[in-house]
Amino acid sequence: MTNIKDKWVSEFLENSIYRLDEGTRMIKISLDSITESDIWKKPNESSNSIGNQLVHICGNMTQYIIASLGEQDDYRNRDKEFSMTHGLTKIQLIQKLEETVKNVKLVLNGCNKKQLITKREVQGFNLSGIGIVIHAVEHYSYHTGQIAFWTKLLTNKDLGFFDGSDLNIKNKL
Repeated sequence: MTNIKDKWVSEFLENSIYRLDEGTRMIKISLDSITESDIWKKPNESSNSIGNQLVHICGNMTQYIIASLGEQDDYRNRDKEFSMTHGLTKIQLIQKLEETVKNVKLVLNGCNKKQLITKREVQGFNLSGIGIVIHAVEHYSYHTGQIAFWTKLLTNKDLGFFDGSDLNIKNKL
């Protein structure tokens, strides 16, 4: 029985890491398509720039995965993530994102079953480790989509995330 549970934990964590890697790939494609001056542009006052989105993604993953599951102190300043209007270049934002994802993957690769079922208080929510991972991956994907959408509005071009893939292939039973 332990083998099945270990396989399930590994499969869950591997797929979570895969989704993070896919989001990172898509964000990098998006950033390659825009100019330096586009990074901090906002579509309107109630929306966030791509720069804000990236700083926010890093803050969220740091708080949820690195600090919580990694059992480190939480130093997040969420309000600052949204109040920034400049300060980091496109290259610096990519480096910040890659470093954050690398550290998240280190924590996830080191997770055990106990960490995944233990409940923790994160950002005022009481979540199991599994809930924390699901939140972080879902949150990352959500903002990846926003970044892609805002990039498409800025550039009026397809980002080609799946160029070379036939996405019309039917499922096999």
